[in-house]
Amino acid sequence: MNIDFILEKMLVNKNDTAIVTNGCEYTFGDILQKYEGSKNILSQNSIEKGSIVSVIAEFSPLSIALFLALIENDSIIVPISKSVKSVNDYNRVAEVGFVIDLSDDVNVKVAETGAIVKHPMLCSLIEKQHPGLILFSSGTTGEPKAALHDMVQLIEKFKKPGKKISTVTFLLFDHIGGFNTMMHSLSSGSLIVTLKERSPEEVCRLIAQYHVELLPASPTFINMILLSRAYERFDLSSLKMISYGTEPMPESTLKTMHKIMPNVKLKQTYGLSELGIMSTKSESSDSLYMKIGGDGFETKIVDDILYIRAKSAMLGYLNAPSPFDEEGWFNTKDKVEVKGEYLKILGRTTDLINVGGEKVYPNEIESFLLSIDGVKDAFVYGEDNPITGKMVVAEICVDHENNNRDFIKMLRKCSMEHLEAFKRPASYRLTEEMFCGNRFKKNRRGA
Repeated sequence: MNIDFILEKMLVNKNDTAIVTNGCEYTFGDILQKYEGSKNILSQNSIEKGSIVSVIAEFSPLSIALFLALIENDSIIVPISKSVKSVNDYNRVAEVGFVIDLSDDVNVKVAETGAIVKHPMLCSLIEKQHPGLILFSSGTTGEPKAALHDMVQLIEKFKKPGKKISTVTFLLFDHIGGFNTMMHSLSSGSLIVTLKERSPEEVCRLIAQYHVELLPASPTFINMILLSRAYERFDLSSLKMISYGTEPMPESTLKTMHKIMPNVKLKQTYGLSELGIMSTKSESSDSLYMKIGGDGFETKIVDDILYIRAKSAMLGYLNAPSPFDEEGWFNTKDKVEVKGEYLKILGRTTDLINVGGEKVYPNEIESFLLSIDGVKDAFVYGEDNPITGKMVVAEICVDHENNNRDFIKMLRKCSMEHLEAFKRPASYRLTEEMFCGNRFKKNRRGA
C-alpha cells in the first residue's frame, strides 16, 4: 500500500514522542490511533478513493493522521494553511470535492462541494489510482499557481529513512518544506514541535524546553532572531543545525549568525513546489556556496541560470502552462555563480533591477545595508525611471530614534563609499515595520 513503510516505522516507534503541540506530547502510537479514526471519518462522509480533498489545518496529531489516511485512500490532497484567505479560490482551481476543516485542531468539519473533476491531469491521476498533492504558490501578483504532484513519486525518497533529528515546524502545512519536514519525521521516527506563534521568543523557548536539534527557517526570520537577541535568553545548546531557504540569504546575516552560534551548522536548503526538496551541502557555515542534487535530480547551468530535471517533478500546473521544456528541464530563473562543484544563488532573474543596462541584485544591496549599524532590516527593489529605465529603491527598517533625515544622510554616505554608482539606492524610505508577511519572507515587487 502507499504508506506501509511509514506505518511500519511508526509502529516500531509507537512509544516514542512524535509531536509536541500546545504543550501536550503525543506518541507515534497516538497518531496511529488517530489514523484509524481518520479512516472512519473518510468512510462516514463517503470520501471515496480518488476524491480531491482540501484540508484546512496546521500541523497537529489529527492533521498528520488525516493526511496519511488520505494518502492511503488515493485521494488528491490540497493542504491549506489556516492563514490563507483565498480558500474558495484554491478549492475552485483544484476542483475540490470535499473540504475538511481542522481550524480548531479538535473538531472535524466536512463539507461536500459538488464539484465535478474535469481537468485532464486530475482525471489521469485518478484513473491511475495514485494519491496526489496540490501545492499553491505564495506569489503576491496574479493568481497563485497550483502545482499537481503524483504522491507516489513524491514520497519515494522517504522509503530510505533519513537521520533522526528533532525539529520545529517553522514551515507551514501547505509548503513543500513543511511536507518534507512531516514525511521525514514520520519515516525516521523524529520528534516535531509545533509553533503556537512564529516569533523569535516562542521558537527559542521551545528549542530550549524540548531540546530541539534542527531549526528550519527563512533568512528573514533568522534576522529577526538576531534583532530580538532571544538566543541570549534561552539555552539553545541542543541546537545542532539551522537550515535556511525560501529566499536569498544576505551574506552579512549569515556571517553574524555564524559568529554568534559557531557550534551550530548553518545549512542552505533548496527546493521548489514544482520539483520537491533537493539534497544540499553548504561549502561551510558562513558560505553561501552549496552543492545541490541528490538521487532523482539533475542540474545544468545555461547562461548562468540554473535548470533542474527531477523524477519528483510535478505533473504540471492546473491553471498555467507547463514550465518544462521538451526534455523535462525546469528553468528555476535563479542566476548563479559557479565555483568548482559549488554554486551561489545571486537572485531570481525576475527580481533583478536593470539600471541603465547594469544588473543589480537586490540581495547584494540588502546584505550591504544590513551590515550598517542601526539598520534592522532592508528591502531593495526597482522603480521606473525615465532615464535609466529603473532605479534602485531601499526601504530601511530602523528604531524610532533613527527615523530621521540624518540617518538617511549617513546611509547615502556609506553607499557612496562602498557601492558602485549604479548600485546605490536613488531613494531611501525609512520605516519602523519589518518586511515580512505570515510566511516570514520578503515579497519582491517592482523589479
